[in-house]
Amino acid sequence: MEAKAILRNCPVPPRKARLVADLIRGMEAEKALYILKHHTQSSSYNIEKLLRSAISNWQAANPEQRIEDAKLYVKTIFVDGGRMIKRIKPAPQGRMHRIRKRSNHITLILDSKNSAE
Repeated sequence: MEAKAILRNCPVPPRKARLVADLIRGMEAEKALYILKHHTQSSSYNIEKLLRSAISNWQAANPEQRIEDAKLYVKTIFVDGGRMIKRIKPAPQGRMHRIRKRSNHITLILDSKNSAE
């Protein structure tokens, strides 16, 4: 049984969030939580909360099973670009430069190894 969690409009650039997402793809959920807890990048906090949400979604869908017995792992995680906030910054000689503050959407799908086998 799969469980899905989506985080929308996270104020971290997608390129930086993909670095953290690549670390935990295919990993067991407990090990991924440990890595995210101790990682230094700012997007690791948001992905950790998302992983905890996916675990609780799985638990709500499967109340008769224990998490320890299910052996949950991160089946899929991907980061898409979200909306961009556009700002203007003054530049020399009366010009201006556009600043694009990027955000992202993160989708995480958990699965149990017992159901896959």
